[in-house]
Amino acid sequence: MSEARRRWAVDCLLAGVLLLIGVGGTGPAGEGQGRTVTTFTYVLVVLVALSLVVRRWWPLVTLAVAATGTSTYLVLGYPYGPILLAFLVAVYTTARHLPLRPAAIASAAALVVLLAHTVVDGNPLGVVPGAAWVVVPFALGVTVRLSREAAARARDDLARQYADEERLRVAQEVHDVVGHGLSAINMQAEIALHLLTKRPEQAEAALTAISRTSREALDELRVTLALVRRTKEDETRSATAGLARLDDLVARMSETGVPVKVEITGERRDLPAAVDLAAYRVVQESLTNVLRHAGAATATVRLGYLPREVSVEVVDTGRGAVTEPGGGHGLVGMRERVAALGGAFTAGPAEGGGFRVHARLPLP
Repeated sequence: MSEARRRWAVDCLLAGVLLLIGVGGTGPAGEGQGRTVTTFTYVLVVLVALSLVVRRWWPLVTLAVAATGTSTYLVLGYPYGPILLAFLVAVYTTARHLPLRPAAIASAAALVVLLAHTVVDGNPLGVVPGAAWVVVPFALGVTVRLSREAAARARDDLARQYADEERLRVAQEVHDVVGHGLSAINMQAEIALHLLTKRPEQAEAALTAISRTSREALDELRVTLALVRRTKEDETRSATAGLARLDDLVARMSETGVPVKVEITGERRDLPAAVDLAAYRVVQESLTNVLRHAGAATATVRLGYLPREVSVEVVDTGRGAVTEPGGGHGLVGMRERVAALGGAFTAGPAEGGGFRVHARLPLP
């Protein structure tokens, strides 16, 4: 059932309930108050109750019918009874579904129409209880509407926040993929240019490595962008980079002239997709920084599989400093990745020279 039909069904049910209450309760109310109940009394009760069927679509029409019918009912001297419940619902609906200004004007007009019987009866004291049948449901309707609007704004703000976070995540993924690939290609291109005239056969190997690295970077970039449309955990795990591709990363680095040694402690096992990706990106970005900034250096990658966390450490023997103009994105991006998973991240000069990056990623 669509939302519109569901609301219409609810309104029909509400109108039916108030109709039964009105028809069944008006007679006893007349007997208790010593007032006459006629056929026209029930016509007015039925008319006011049935007007609630369209209350969400035409709240002003519903209020006009309810106010006119209820006022006529009271002016004719019929007993105070269940018809006032339907009028109360009509006022609440107007305040709930219309902006404040038109709702207030319409409710004030309904109050004037409702109080016509006090002029006919010559009973000015009836103004106060009569006004309560408008003021109370009006205040309740406005309160509910403002609360719903505030909740809707909060949901919109949260959705925008999620969208911003997703854009930042994709931007970080693209930065890591493209940054690493271009750094490796740049290094291999310099090697090829240096060897082109002296050792053409070695230059050809460097150009082959450039072709392979660029192809792999493009493939990974396509996968990363495709992940924007993926939501299931199994799809994410099968498509994203992870520590299972660490050997390929090390091989690409070695081709650029940066020897990389990998040391693993603990029992290697499957990790949650987010942790696996973050660990891989920390290693990838750290090795990219080695390639960019460390000069002639070697690097050591240490992975520690502990019961409650995974530790990632990358140490190089280069110049011992990473300079990123304007603050850069590499170290900042790694820190944000790790912090998002509740982990700890440190980066700085290593003992004995070089640079050290260390991350601790907690496991669920």
